[in-house]
Parts: sequence; structure tokens; C-alpha cells
Amino acid sequence: MKDTLFIRQELMENIKLKAAIVKSLDANLKRLRELSLNIHDNPELGFQEVKAADWLTGYLKENGFTIERGICGIATAFKASYGKGRPAVAFLAEYDALPGIGHGCGHNIICTCAAGAGVAAKQAVDQLGGSVQVIGTPGEEGWGGKVIMADKGAFNDVDVAMLVHPETNDIATTEALACQTLDIEFFGKSAHAAANPELGINALEALLQSFTAINSLRQHIRGTARIHGIITDGGKAANIVPEHSAGSFMVRAMENDYLDDLKERVLNCFIGAATSTGARLGYKWGEVRYDSLRNNISLAQLFISNMQSLGRNIILNDPTGSFGSTDMGNVSQVVPSIHPFVAIADKRTLIHSTEFAAAAASDRGMLGMLDAAKALALTVVDLLADRETLAKVKKEFAQGK
Repeated sequence: MKDTLFIRQELMENIKLKAAIVKSLDANLKRLRELSLNIHDNPELGFQEVKAADWLTGYLKENGFTIERGICGIATAFKASYGKGRPAVAFLAEYDALPGIGHGCGHNIICTCAAGAGVAAKQAVDQLGGSVQVIGTPGEEGWGGKVIMADKGAFNDVDVAMLVHPETNDIATTEALACQTLDIEFFGKSAHAAANPELGINALEALLQSFTAINSLRQHIRGTARIHGIITDGGKAANIVPEHSAGSFMVRAMENDYLDDLKERVLNCFIGAATSTGARLGYKWGEVRYDSLRNNISLAQLFISNMQSLGRNIILNDPTGSFGSTDMGNVSQVVPSIHPFVAIADKRTLIHSTEFAAAAASDRGMLGMLDAAKALALTVVDLLADRETLAKVKKEFAQGK
């Protein structure tokens, strides 16, 4: 059992270590800002982030990390490692952009925050042991890069995984829905819409009936579930009975098992429409499924404490917050994880907008990136300095909370 003097000495050493980490990140801000703005000004879509992956791995290699490129069969994925053995703490980096908007989700901040935290956390590894990883996870925006990587074991040798996302509030936990896409086609029979309509089978009508059925279904599903879709083919001309229609849909739920139930009910809407119209139904569920996100509260409390030490008024959760989906949910199912938010823009600014893309390159955006990197690296100190703290995080995860 540790005596009081020894505990006090450890505490003082950890305070000094945290102060050194903060100082190192302040000194490194110019380089991190340059890296973040380069990625921001050169937006690349999912799985095409060649420049971003090159710049990030180059920066990490310069700072003593061992680099593995193209992990999990994804050309722009990578793992950068420093130190040896366990505990192993991972910072996850996203760096893909949105079509037509660029970094309207601020992924340039996510990846440079992770890289900066990784380099700063080297000091904790040198003093306390263990290892730190920066894992590059491309294709978050609809491609599910982390889903593929989790399925291939990319996070199996990690004890804790953390990612900070830019937002309009400072919040330590995220509510994210399980999600799967559904592509639909109806095949009917064309005919002249005026002369011989009785000879046609209207594929568009089948799709419209499906929308009506889904609208009725929405009244009888859980309040946190979501069903939404678009028509991608509604016919070729108004005087021709459409022989083909197509749509793309997304089904979301807070719980993974409820998503399974909801998927069957949604599909029945299309089956019923096919039966009533005589059109033939074709469908395909997306190969990538986003799981719901498990917030590790013990880990989140550590992050909160460190953000507060930097002057951030961060809260644990936002009961009025909106729901989305992220492939970080799949990571959180295999390793204790957090996905907090850092404020970089006014609360009226919408995510996935040109305004938010501008915020991701602003001075406030760079400050958010810096504070988030500091809090991540300081949390590594907490985890490596006191193995009981890490044990508490892992116990919560093992209990399924």
C-alpha cells in the first residue's frame, strides 16, 4: 500500500508532467495550425485522402513515431505508434471531406488534434510506460472506414480509444445512432400513360406507396429512431408509365437490436407496395453498418476534468442535442471509447455547411483543436499514472455500460 508521502510525490510529478505537455503543445501550435490548414485547403473525399495521410504520417514520423501505412487493406489508413506494450491509448484521426462543402464537418481539426495529442503524449509514455497510437481512419462520411477497420481487428490491441469532434458546444459524450442504408428498386412495365395505362405496371407508384407506409410507421416507432430516404429514379417522362423506380434510404436506432427489428418493419413497407401494385421489388442493405455509440463515462469524466483545467466549460451530455451516426460507434463496441465535442463556432452554425467549413479554418477553430489535443494528452497521463483509473474504465466497459 502506498504511503501518503509517496502519493504526494507522485501527484506532484504528474502535475509537472501535465504542465510540460501543455507547454509543448503551445510551442507546437504553429506547426499544427499549418498542418490543419493544409488539409482544410486540400479537401479529399473518403478513401481518397492521399495528401492528408501523407502529411499526417510525415509529421508523426518526424516526431519519432513508427508508421504503418495502408492498414486493413485501406490505402489511406495508417497506424503511428510510440512506446511499447500496454496500456495502449489510441487517438483516432478522421480527415475525409464532404462533396461540394469541403471540411464542413471539421475533420481537419480532428486529425491534427489527434496527431498533436499523440506527439505531446510521448512525454507521458517516456515517464510512465505503455504506448500511444495515432490511428488514421479514413472514409467516415458515409463509407464507414472504422467499421471495416474494427472488423479487421485494428483496435484489438488498444486499451482506450478517443476522438474529439468539432461542434458548437463543449460536450464530453455523444449520442449516436446505429444506422444502415437500404437501396430499393421497383420494376414495373411501361405503357402509354393516356392511351393504354391499364397495360402498365407503375414502378413509381410502388415507391410512393412505400413512402406513405413509412410515414405511417413513423407514428409507432421509438422517438430516437429515424427513417429517411430519397427517390433517385422516378421515371423518364410524364406520358410513360414508369417501368423502373429507385430510392435510397437510411434506418437508424439508438439500440443495435432495435435497428434489427426496425429494418424488418421498414422492408415490409416495400414488400407491401410491391404486392399492391404488381411491381417487382429489388433491394440491398448496405454492407457497412454503423453501431450505436457506447460512451465510457469514467473516461469522459477524466476528459471533462482536463478540459476544465484549460478553462473550458464542458458538460457531460446535452439532453436537447440532436442525433447522428458515426463509425466511432463500432470502435466503442470493442474498446472503451469517448467521442466528445469541442466548440469552434457559434451555436447557430450548422454542421455540414460552408459556414462550419470556414469555422474549421478560423482562429477559434485552431484554439479548439489545441485545447482538445491538450485534454486528450492530459487524459493519457491520468490513465498511465494510475492503473486503478484505467481498471475502472475497463470495468465499466466490461459491465456493458
